Amino acid sequence: MRSVAGGAMLLLGMSALPVLAADGKNTTANAIPPGAASCSPCHGKQGEGQPTTAVPRLAGLNAQYLERQLTGFKDGTRKNRIMMMIASDLSDGEKKALATYYADMATTKSETAPADAAVIAAGAKLAATGDWSKDLPGCAQCHGAAGLGVGADFPRLAGQWAVYIEKALRSWKSGDRKTDPMGVMANVAGKLTDDQIKSVAAYYESLPVAASAPASETRP
Repeated sequence: MRSVAGGAMLLLGMSALPVLAADGKNTTANAIPPGAASCSPCHGKQGEGQPTTAVPRLAGLNAQYLERQLTGFKDGTRKNRIMMMIASDLSDGEKKALATYYADMATTKSETAPADAAVIAAGAKLAATGDWSKDLPGCAQCHGAAGLGVGADFPRLAGQWAVYIEKALRSWKSGDRKTDPMGVMANVAGKLTDDQIKSVAAYYESLPVAASAPASETRP
């Protein structure tokens, strides 16, 4: 993670985002909007994230989902010192434009050392069928059979870094993160063991990143 000085630099870059049209279409007309360029030290030039430091992949995530997360950082329902500082300075139009910019990206996944095949297989089973001994549904029931996400509430997991998924699940489990609709993720994460968290995270990281329709084509 970045220092406070680095966060301040990122914040200044975000503040430079031009006020764009409400639908965010002007964002994708520019190759790299100023705010997105300033995000790249952490989230990568193509929104690929960093697998070694739990910085999530943003490329291809649903625009409305990303916008909601920025709102969560701004109102304090998501906790991250740097992101809370950044989001607090963003207007609604800037959040919408930035979210659309990343949602429209179709970035390939960089190679990492694969997890053990047995761990991935256990994660695949959990994602598909859950663990009904704990009244735990499969992840696919909300996130889609291929982990491609469903709407604004259930983000794409396919190709997301395992270390970030693990971190997110532990945040739900501990109660540090509270942006889930109706407490769904807090309930799910609370029933997962550490081994189950690791296996399902490894499984979703192992999936290919499929190209998605541009967010500008899917927004109402």
